[in-house]
Amino acid sequence: MDYVSALVPPAVMAVAFTLIIRTLIRSQGGVNKAKEDAVVDAALSGAQPPAQRAGGTGSRV
Repeated sequence: MDYVSALVPPAVMAVAFTLIIRTLIRSQGGVNKAKEDAVVDAALSGAQPPAQRAGGTGSRV
């Protein structure tokens, strides 16, 4: 029975890791994809995202 107790923690962690990766992959895209892409592009270019510019009417994230 020692082998069972030795294999359970790695097996549980492998299942949890698989579920996390699956969730990350499934959450890509969707309705807010363009908004998320704009925020990332603005962050990479050093500019403020369109929704957060001074005088903008967009909502803040």
